[in-house]
Amino acid sequence: MPKMKTHSSAKKRFKVTGSGKLKRFQAFTSHMMRNKSKKAKLALRDSALVSVADTPRMKRLLCK
Repeated sequence: MPKMKTHSSAKKRFKVTGSGKLKRFQAFTSHMMRNKSKKAKLALRDSALVSVADTPRMKRLLCK
C-alpha cells in the first residue's frame, strides 16, 4: 500500500500541538474590518483549537 499524502491545504491551516490537539486561525479577519470593534479585532488575533468533533477528520487529512 502506498504512503498517504498529506492534504496540502490542511497542512497550511492547522498545526498539531504537543498534546496532540489541533491549532487553527480565526475566521472573519480578511475584510470588512472597519465594521468590527477594536475589542473584536484584538480577540480574532489569537489562534483557537479545532473542536473535538472535527479533530479526527482534520487529523486524517494531516496523516497524524
